[in-house]
Amino acid sequence: MKRKSKLPFYSIPSLIALIAVSYISCSSDDSSTQEEEEEEVVTELHAAFAAFNPEAVTIYLDGSNVVIETTGLPNHETVYWGEGHPLYREEPGVQVTPSIMSSNNNATTITVDATPNLSGSTVSTQLNTIGIAVSGASIFNDQEGGGPLNQAAASLDWTGAHIGPGVYHYHLEPKAFTDDDDKLVGILLDGVFLYGRKCNATGTYPSDLDASGGHTTTTQYTNGAQEYHYHIINELYSNTGSYIAFSGPYQGY
Repeated sequence: MKRKSKLPFYSIPSLIALIAVSYISCSSDDSSTQEEEEEEVVTELHAAFAAFNPEAVTIYLDGSNVVIETTGLPNHETVYWGEGHPLYREEPGVQVTPSIMSSNNNATTITVDATPNLSGSTVSTQLNTIGIAVSGASIFNDQEGGGPLNQAAASLDWTGAHIGPGVYHYHLEPKAFTDDDDKLVGILLDGVFLYGRKCNATGTYPSDLDASGGHTTTTQYTNGAQEYHYHIINELYSNTGSYIAFSGPYQGY
């Protein structure tokens, strides 16, 4: 005679409790997975974006990203506007490149994280645009055509910029809007803001910068909250008599 297999016995209250726990557990897992998959949506632009030149730059939110579109045409004087332009500045000592602003396509669009990811690995800068300055023009690193900037230093205008090749861009501290101070320079491709050589929190040159020229303090745009940001490092670059805007690496990818 075959024996009947013994199944575990549950009282009615115990069975109801077990079903409830299983349901809650599954619901919790599904909820956390869904939250992880949902894209973070930022609803307000950072206050620092108000400092950008509105005649050249359009800035808007796209989910968790900030899109920055610019004509690339700065709102300050330079020899690269070309003679006859209202913002033309005569600079006899500058070995100008063939292009001038008014006949060159300087338009650029970048997309950055609204909240930079500071938990990952650092990333080296590349050639071409590495950020957008408050003037509307591009920021480049410390290289020129894959080589040192020294070879093109003679073509840099009074504010550390030139056209050569491509868009008008700054390599050095852009003295047209930040000159040995704490003013905002612009934003870089990793979504981190770049400031002048001095720190707004202390009024002096920061002494705690990392390899990228970054640290975490309050700024004039954070309403008392601390935020990671870059500074132009207060070290003269070679024969230029000025300071590299940003050489990297990025910290916010």
